[in-house]
Amino acid sequence: MAMTPRERFSTVFRGEMPDRVPVTLFIQDQGHFISQVYPNVDPWDFEALQLKVIEIQRQLGVDVFVRLLFGVNDPLSIHMGGLNVSQQTENWEVHTEEIRKGTTRVQRSTIRTPDGTLTQEFSIHEVRLGTFMYACTKKPIKTPADLDVAITYEPRVPAPSKVQQVKAHIQRIKAALGDDGILGTWTPHGPFNNASLLVDLDELYCLFLTDYAFYEKLMGFAMDRILDYTRLLDDAGVDVHCVGGNVPGGFLGKRIYDKYVLPFEKKYIAFVQQNGTPAMYHNCGEIMNLVESYKELEVRIVEPFSPSPLGDADLARAKEIVGDAYVMVGGVDQVNVLQQGTVDQVRQVTEATIKTGKPGGKFILQSADFLEYGTPLENLEAYVEVAMEHAAY
Repeated sequence: MAMTPRERFSTVFRGEMPDRVPVTLFIQDQGHFISQVYPNVDPWDFEALQLKVIEIQRQLGVDVFVRLLFGVNDPLSIHMGGLNVSQQTENWEVHTEEIRKGTTRVQRSTIRTPDGTLTQEFSIHEVRLGTFMYACTKKPIKTPADLDVAITYEPRVPAPSKVQQVKAHIQRIKAALGDDGILGTWTPHGPFNNASLLVDLDELYCLFLTDYAFYEKLMGFAMDRILDYTRLLDDAGVDVHCVGGNVPGGFLGKRIYDKYVLPFEKKYIAFVQQNGTPAMYHNCGEIMNLVESYKELEVRIVEPFSPSPLGDADLARAKEIVGDAYVMVGGVDQVNVLQQGTVDQVRQVTEATIKTGKPGGKFILQSADFLEYGTPLENLEAYVEVAMEHAAY
């Protein structure tokens, strides 16, 4: 008897052999591809968009994997960057002004505390109608003194008023999904990614060499400040935690990653997975230098093994290195193949990818990253058709 998509994913996550390779697509829950196929849905109605992610995957015939980012990461800065300026206390006084620069909104915040003042800027750029890019474009922490202020006074997230709201949101989406697939949340990133949301990257990439005490304290804060949020999402009953790990990419090299990044990431992954919910570590760039290191991370799933030119993944070589250490998710190029390729190219790449990943199990076929605006539906139909032809074990 054929498994349901939920059973199929769950079987793979347990390291067991399913009836066939799970075949899915990564669709972001605001903008990009979802605004292409549903242009009339309000881009700020996150729940409606997430239901549409389920709908379009059902229509395409894939195993549904809906990933929630918007509406559950509140404040959005917990995922996109900056300190918590959504709450105030008597020792954390926030003043934010919004400045418009063309299609970009800049939220400029001043945070006053008894021990000093912090400033940050958060930008929301509308790339096209309904598609936005988010970033903390002026980071709040520049010195150890700034870090001490943040550690001492930043309000914990989530706010008590948000807890039941977030849990109810997740449960409504999960009920709509049923057995047609699984629900993941973009659980706050790994510590290094989180640290990159608070300090400038050019400083972070050398801080472990120039001022290790500052770096160690920063990494501890970057993890501690999101543990309550992680616990909330797990308590809400998510099927998998999506954890960002792309900032400490393969370009750092295995030696640097293992010495300065891995200990912190491993500690957070252990916290995420402590109740049995798997974590899926996301590195959408250079990955081959770190495939071995991720075995030591003890994460249960790694994605998305982006092929060149988006990344450097050699799926066959990665399979040899990984063995059965973790589930591998990937890795059909969503830009050069699914968006810009011909139907024949899609068919060829999809067949080659599933034939490489399938042997031995512990593999899920997916677009390497989220589908872009302008992806032809006929390309996705070809992807699904060919994948299903070769998916059975």
